[in-house]
Parts: sequence; structure tokens; C-alpha cells
Amino acid sequence: MSAVLPKPGAKTLVDLSEIAFENRFVRELPADPVETNSRRQVRNASYSRVEPTPVRSPALLAWSDALGKELGLARPGALALEAFAGNRILPGMEPYAARYGGHQFGNWAGQLGDGRAITLGEIIARDGSRQELQLKGAGKTPYSRTADGRAVLRSSLREYLCSEAMHFLGVPTTRALSLVGTGEQVIRDMFYDGNPEPEPGAVVCRVAPSFLRFGNFQIHAAYNEPEILNQLADHVLHSHYPDLESHKEWFHELCRRTAVLMCDWMRLGFVHGVMNTDNMSILGLTIDYGPYGWLEGYEPEWTPNTTDAEGRRYSYGNQPQIGRWNLTRLAEALLPVVPTEALEEGLELYGKTYQESFGKALAQKLGIAAFDQPGDKDLMTGLFQALGAVETDFTLFFRGLAAIEDAADDQRLIAPLRTAFYVEPDAAHVGRLAAWLRQYVARLRHDGVPAAARVQRMNSVNAKYVPRNYLAQQAIDALTEGNASVLERLMKVLERPYDEQPENNDLAERRPEWARHKAGCSALSCSS
Repeated sequence: MSAVLPKPGAKTLVDLSEIAFENRFVRELPADPVETNSRRQVRNASYSRVEPTPVRSPALLAWSDALGKELGLARPGALALEAFAGNRILPGMEPYAARYGGHQFGNWAGQLGDGRAITLGEIIARDGSRQELQLKGAGKTPYSRTADGRAVLRSSLREYLCSEAMHFLGVPTTRALSLVGTGEQVIRDMFYDGNPEPEPGAVVCRVAPSFLRFGNFQIHAAYNEPEILNQLADHVLHSHYPDLESHKEWFHELCRRTAVLMCDWMRLGFVHGVMNTDNMSILGLTIDYGPYGWLEGYEPEWTPNTTDAEGRRYSYGNQPQIGRWNLTRLAEALLPVVPTEALEEGLELYGKTYQESFGKALAQKLGIAAFDQPGDKDLMTGLFQALGAVETDFTLFFRGLAAIEDAADDQRLIAPLRTAFYVEPDAAHVGRLAAWLRQYVARLRHDGVPAAARVQRMNSVNAKYVPRNYLAQQAIDALTEGNASVLERLMKVLERPYDEQPENNDLAERRPEWARHKAGCSALSCSS
């Protein structure tokens, strides 16, 4: 059955209740034969049928008009709101929770699965693509373990905010359509210090062509289910990589996409925070926004995840190598499906693609054609030495570079970068930075690109606005008090992250000092 959606290009938007859903994943893969919603170890299945648990007083807190238009969906009416809250199953929906495993912080964790996420079904978007609608925070599933299946407002808002921000930054990502308050309290130990407290609950509707992860394959390999492993590989190949002909080609393309994704994270200063294999998308998307963060001061070992504060496994600088480590774990699971040599080739492709992509991205950030001139290696080395010598805001530094003009006076030369400093640089650092900037200006002259064109190109890749943690926390605090305007303004600005928008300069400032150690404004726990 085809979804009842407007033809491509049509302006009419329809309510979710008018959509005819599809359920290809459910149709093509084996279900858990046990249909009771009880926590258990599931065998020989890719998913379990389960319905969301209704909430007391659903209220629409936020809606992505941009994504709604892409899907052909209008802001929800009463029936649709009930569905987005998990209170109603609309005709055609076949809700389920997916089964998967994963390596968490480097250790095999066994069965994990959708412990609080429930897919409602699939729809056909206006561009003809198939999109899965999934509720996060919709209640217990067989994979909830000891948890309650719910989510709090703070984590739900953060996912809603960052999913859409990443899309407009040009990063492959899952999306977020709606944020619904539940009218119920959820108990969470935010700091893992033995002091749980009630917090407002929420449900976010996530959207992606698929939410399959590396862990969906790992669970079948770990529990010796080769037939289902092959079924899942076939499903991914023909459903999500229709232009490819073999599992080998699919793995190679996934390695390429994952490398490009890591490059996107690194070029923007994004830190995922929980790069477990169950949080790695089989489509090369950013998935599962937990304790993420954005580099404030440039610090390669920084992680926003307090759970990772000691080992720093998922720090900013480690992300590219963790991407490869995770792909290697997936390759191990795929041994019954893909020849060993082909898997090794894919991993080699990952490394090559990342190096090429990051080199190109860094050149673009600096406004030069390519790193192909004598002295370019020293230029790169000096750049990161300058960033690390004094606490310097990653986003603001690169944005400010576009305004650099040669000057004999050191202070005048570095003036466009002053807003990036968290501490006043001493004379020695000013001198070193000025020396590097003169080397940089000379390199720009070599390319001979007119200044106006260079500035335009640099500003198109160096974002001015990113969803910094302190901005997200301000939106959370306001929405908790019933004020949605802070979130609405922030979301609107983040739809054009590379534009100047001078009326919104206050949203492009470095993290204020009051936010350095404030809960939610720097590091966060996995509690949500």
C-alpha cells in the first residue's frame, strides 16, 4: 500500500492521521514469537512487537516545520498528537522495538535493543524516500532491562535540537519531528550520585530512513543466528543501498560514509560522547544524541560525557579511530556474509577516505585550495599549536579567520580572533599567533583568490551558530517553566548556521563563564 501523501512539489500538508503506513522492516524480518511486553532475552528475531505506553497529559512542545514539510505532514491535530505521544496507534501502524547488541566503552554488553524507543511505522516522504517514525521515551519494551522506558524533557529537547541543527549544518543525521510533553514526572539520578529526583517527561519523534545500527548485526552473530544475519544484510542492501549489487559493496560504502561522517564531526568540533557500536548507524548517520557537546576551548582530549571522564575513550580527538574500531567489530559480525579480504579492504578505505576528507575540509576551513605547497605541513602544525596554547573557542576561531587582514601591528592583526579567547593571551602568545597569521596570510596570497570570494567560501563551511550546551540548557530551563520562545528562536537561527544573522549575535558568543561548570552546560551524564 502506498502512503497517502501529496505528489512531489504539492503544497498541501496532511495530518498524520490521514497517512497510510508501510512496514517493510516488519514484513521482511523475523519477529519475536513472544508478544507479551516483558523484559527478557530474545532469540532468533530482529524485533519485538510492542505498543507505546500512554501518558497522562500530552502537549505539543515543539514541531519541526522544516521536516514536516519534507514529509508532507501538517502540525498535528488531536489524533496525530495522541499518536506522537504514544497514546494512540493509528490504522496501518505496526509498532515494534528492535533487537540489537553492542560494545559499550569497548566491552561486549550482550543484548541491548530499543529499551525506550518504539518505531510506529514507515511513510513515504514528498521526495519519494521511505522514512521511519520512531518514538523515544514511549515506555517499556522487552529490551528495557531495569529501566522505565521513559525519557526526561532535558535529554529529549537536546536530541530534538541537535538532530535538526546537524541537518542544517550539512551533517548526515537522524531528524526530529516533534517534542511532546507527557504531563508526568520521571525519576532520574542526573549526576549518578545517589540522589534521584523527579523531572518532567517527554517523547521525541525521531525520523530516519532506518534506525538500524552496527549492533543489529552483532546480536545475530553473537547468538549464532546466521540465517537472520543474512536476511538482515539482504534487507539493508536492497532497501537502503539499492544501487549496489553485493554485501561487499555495501560494507565498503558504509565505511566510506562513516569516514565522511567522522570528518564532519571533526571539522565542526562536534563530540558525540557515546560512540558505542549500538550508537553507530548502518546508514552512516549521526544517531542517538546523548551527552554530546561542542568544543568550546580547543582540547582534543575533551569529552562531554562524565561517564567517560576517566578513560576519555570517546573524546573529540579519538573519534576517527573509534569509528574504525567500531567498523572492525561490525566486520567481525559480517564474516559469514562478506569475504574477509573484502572486509579488510573496506577498513582500509575508511582510513584513506577519512584522511582525504579531513585534509580537504581543513583546507576549506582555512580558505585555501589544497595542502599542496611547501610549508603547508608547518602551517597545519602551527594552527593546532596556536589553538591549544591558550583556551581558544574552536567555532569562533575559524569563523574569525575569514576576517584576517595583514597588519604590521600584532594586536591589530589578531583582532578578528579576540572573541575566541577564553583568557587574555599574554604577549608571548600574541607574538606566536601573529607570526602564524602572517604565514597564513602569505599562503592565501599564493592562491590569489579575491578576498570577498574567499570570505564567502570560508563562511559557508565555518559555522557561526552551533547548538552549544549552554544554549540548549537555557532552552530546557525556559521550556520547563512553560516558555517555548527560547527554543523556537534558537531553532530558527540554527536553520541558517552559516549566515551572519547579526540580530542574533548573542547566540554566537563563546560559552559564558557562569556556564563553565553549571550542570548541563559543559559535561553531562548518560542519565536521560
